[in-house]
Amino acid sequence: MARKPHERRGLGRGLSALMAEVNPGAPVDEDMERSRRADTHVAIERLRPNPDQPRRAFARDNLEELASSIREKGVIQPLIVRPDPEQPDSYQIVAGERRWRAAQLAQLHDLPVLIRDFDDVEVLEVAIIENIQRADLNPVEEAAGYRQLMDRFGHTQENLARALGKSRSHVANQMRLLALPEEVLEHLRAGRLSAGHARALITTENPVDLARRAVAGGLSVRAVERLAKGPKPKPAGPRASRAEKDADTKALEQDLGATLGMKVSIEHVAGGESGQMIIRYGTLEELDSLCQALSSMTRAGSI
Repeated sequence: MARKPHERRGLGRGLSALMAEVNPGAPVDEDMERSRRADTHVAIERLRPNPDQPRRAFARDNLEELASSIREKGVIQPLIVRPDPEQPDSYQIVAGERRWRAAQLAQLHDLPVLIRDFDDVEVLEVAIIENIQRADLNPVEEAAGYRQLMDRFGHTQENLARALGKSRSHVANQMRLLALPEEVLEHLRAGRLSAGHARALITTENPVDLARRAVAGGLSVRAVERLAKGPKPKPAGPRASRAEKDADTKALEQDLGATLGMKVSIEHVAGGESGQMIIRYGTLEELDSLCQALSSMTRAGSI
């Protein structure tokens, strides 16, 4: 039965078939192998990139290497496309934008394609799957892709992690990176900092300064973690030490921080029912976004 225009497909339904299409190394049966053969060839000027493609950076050197291979052997794996919803007689690239860009450098006139009638959810899923399976996304792009699937299509961290074959903690930790200042995210995009460095910076008071020190000094993740913790305070007495937060509280802080895209701290009075939750914002725009989110939750009856 045909799907209604506004009927949403559950995340992960048929995902193994999508993964087989975008991952040529995956085991597939003969029917699936036939389904991966090009439906047709399309003129390169009739192909358009996906505006929601999670991958934003395409290294020129890597494109030149691929273009050289394409000149010698051609495009072996077809691109996955769908009819462009905005431009008649054109196609939107669902998977294979890197091949399309390299083919232009190689001065090809047309490309082999698989034409699929994907909806917006499936387009985003396939784009994320293709890049994650090939480890082509930097940590910021990966986190932004997860955020798109959650914000635009209402998916949770649990079913997102399950469908993409990732742990829930991995999804949550990647999304926490989006709470960092833009300058730190730029270091992460450029590869000057790793995701491990960035996670160590999330809880610091001044992540920008520490990120600059890490980049300038080529510091290891462990070194950044030590700097982030700061000097150990000298105990002033038996009552001066505070109890370590339990694992549930830390997990709740991480989940709320990932959902809001901001730093969240929960201070619970030991043995009691009360406490406080602190949400830290870095700009007035973040404060405005937080107020809008809380207002929406109030109107929806969530709080």
